[in-house]
Amino acid sequence: MTNSRIAAIDVGNDSLKGIFGKMDAEVNIPNVIARDIEDRPIIGIEELDTQDPLDGIHIRVHSPALKDNNAIYRVGNLATKSNNSTELDPGSSKSEEDQTLIMLFASIALDAARNDSNFKKNNNVIEANYTLGTGLPLREVKEGKDVGYRSRLLGSVHQIEFLVTPRYQGIKVNVKFDEVKVYPEGFAAFINLVMDNNSNIINKDLVDKRILIQDIGGLSTDIAVIKDRKVDDDKAQGFNLGVSESLELIREEIRSRHGIELDSRRDVVEIITKKNDRNHIMVKGSRTSVHDIVDRIMLELAKKQYRHLRNMWQKNSQTEICYFIGGGSSVLKEYIKTLNNNLDGYNIDFFEDEKESIWMMANAYYKLIADFSRKTQKQEPQKEEQKLAKTK
Repeated sequence: MTNSRIAAIDVGNDSLKGIFGKMDAEVNIPNVIARDIEDRPIIGIEELDTQDPLDGIHIRVHSPALKDNNAIYRVGNLATKSNNSTELDPGSSKSEEDQTLIMLFASIALDAARNDSNFKKNNNVIEANYTLGTGLPLREVKEGKDVGYRSRLLGSVHQIEFLVTPRYQGIKVNVKFDEVKVYPEGFAAFINLVMDNNSNIINKDLVDKRILIQDIGGLSTDIAVIKDRKVDDDKAQGFNLGVSESLELIREEIRSRHGIELDSRRDVVEIITKKNDRNHIMVKGSRTSVHDIVDRIMLELAKKQYRHLRNMWQKNSQTEICYFIGGGSSVLKEYIKTLNNNLDGYNIDFFEDEKESIWMMANAYYKLIADFSRKTQKQEPQKEEQKLAKTK
């Protein structure tokens, strides 16, 4: 385990958030990929090494975990510029999509290439060992899909080859996982609320409260029910309702009404959440409001989310507070607050720091996997001592 680097990765529908090592590196990549038939043409090859690798992730992925093996992909920012880019579809299972794994492998390969001194390197091949903490929506964990997902990652070598990628062109990364932990997203959120990076309780007030955590993602919504310091699996629920479909509707309406093509759902999120000129776009150089489009579609989604909150609260009447988390909560915050003020007036809370809300899952996975790693490393010397004692 000593040469194994920690990776805590949240493959969110909007973007992947990853934290690595001793929290010494992080990465945020739009969750967009595009298949490439052949190597992409290089424009300005002499400038390739001065560009940010994040803007030009171009890889071939060889892994038995993939349905479509040995294919070439543009990933993240580069993929958004492609005509055939794909984002995860509503209704799809995160654990069963190649795209989830391609994003995960790409982020780990980037980290390994940036920190190659941590690993064995032979010519241009990096042998990278990782201890991975990641998660799946509650619904998929309840269906047992975490078991298959974990086994696809463990026990195999996954090779990521950088093709026309700034700084890393020609580098191959062989990734092997020493351990993979797949956590239910609601439970992870609770851990993040009450525990610091050293597994100390930081929020004593919350520990013994009855809490709901409504995690609104791109494709799904999980509502975790916390009591007696753990998730009540029977009462927790997952719904096939995320923000992706609504973002897509906004994108379509902007295209049909204003003739403006937005590259990805993330562009729509930026329009909705930016500090200045919120809900405005540029049309032929003129600042144009899309407030009516956004308000109509987002209010409709907020009403559906609020209905889920109301139903869950009725079934768990002794709940003391509901925390809204996830990228979808950042987008819907004002709409849900307004509905709540006008209707039931539940005790609800949002994270005012948008980054904290968006990075909550990655932070939680880091706390959990770092704690696991610490305990494992403590056990290893004890096992060695026991072996030596037996031989004597």
